[in-house]
Amino acid sequence: MGCCVTNYLTNGKLHSMNQPSFNPKQIISLLNLLIVAVLLLLVVSGGLIASLMIKPGKLPTVAGTATTANKTIQPASPRASTLWEAPLESSLPAGSKGEMIRYGKELIAHTSLYLGPKGTVAQISNGLNCQNCHLQAGTKPFGNNYGGVASTYPQVRARSGRETSIASRVNGCFERSLNGRPLKEDSKEMQAIVAYIKWLGQDVEKGKKPEGAGLATLAYLDEPANPAAGKLLYEQKCVVCHMENGAGLANGDGTEYVYPPLWGDHSYNQGAGLYRLSKFAGYIKANMPFGATYDSPQLSDEEAWHIAAYVNSLPRPSKDLSKDWPDISKKPIDHPFGPYADGFGEEHHKYGPFKPIEEKRRAQAVSN
Repeated sequence: MGCCVTNYLTNGKLHSMNQPSFNPKQIISLLNLLIVAVLLLLVVSGGLIASLMIKPGKLPTVAGTATTANKTIQPASPRASTLWEAPLESSLPAGSKGEMIRYGKELIAHTSLYLGPKGTVAQISNGLNCQNCHLQAGTKPFGNNYGGVASTYPQVRARSGRETSIASRVNGCFERSLNGRPLKEDSKEMQAIVAYIKWLGQDVEKGKKPEGAGLATLAYLDEPANPAAGKLLYEQKCVVCHMENGAGLANGDGTEYVYPPLWGDHSYNQGAGLYRLSKFAGYIKANMPFGATYDSPQLSDEEAWHIAAYVNSLPRPSKDLSKDWPDISKKPIDHPFGPYADGFGEEHHKYGPFKPIEEKRRAQAVSN
């Protein structure tokens, strides 16, 4: 690089191939430029490697989460792939059968529009929609979904002491959760609801309840659930949707609730399943406040128990339950109305602690 390859003229002088073409100062300058170029190359290549390791907009995170510029994403639960999922609507059968299933879903999602106080078909319920309790039209994992209904009904229920069909179970909800009157079992509406529930569970093996069906189950607390603690939590977490007075929020024309009432005249009555603390606490934990899911909860177990205790301590419609649980030894641990075969009182059965009741019943079963 420091010598010419051929003879050539510059400024009228002939240079031979052995004559240096650069003086020493020029050579030193070129070497300095070369060093700078090498350093620049190292910096650029190092930045390229870093960009491959950490892409723009992402930062390194602690194990278990992936953090973007403005959002933390929890990793998928390993259980997710094993949970029941509703069939795709694209798989609905053609013709009248498919239309009946679609109507059933519509009735579950917007019950009050058809069967509420201003219902277009009948006025037989309190204004709640079935999906106020059975979230996303009965399809959300641990959202009180219908995934295990078709596979487990008809069944003999301890509550009634007799065999119960899907239609009878639906009417139980109309009379308790919707605090209303039953549908005629041969009505188009009942047939549509049953068709929809059966379609949802069409792929579930008979006699099996799939994982994720129904509600989440929480461990019992070691002390009673506390309505006073629940009130404070309710005011922090729940008021924005369900209002301070628990009345919920209706739509503009009052035909259905955007957020359902949790107590008062338009809420579920004392015979509803969610009036049992274990069921309501599991429901709250996996679904509340708005946006929570079973694998991304916003409340601790204790908080869910306490909120459930507060809500269920407040006034609501009553129902004659004297014919429920003909065999009182089969009453659930948290059924809050006596008589009982275990010697514990109603307050203990309503708020707990439930472990002593469970232990007593286990001992009774062994002795019998």
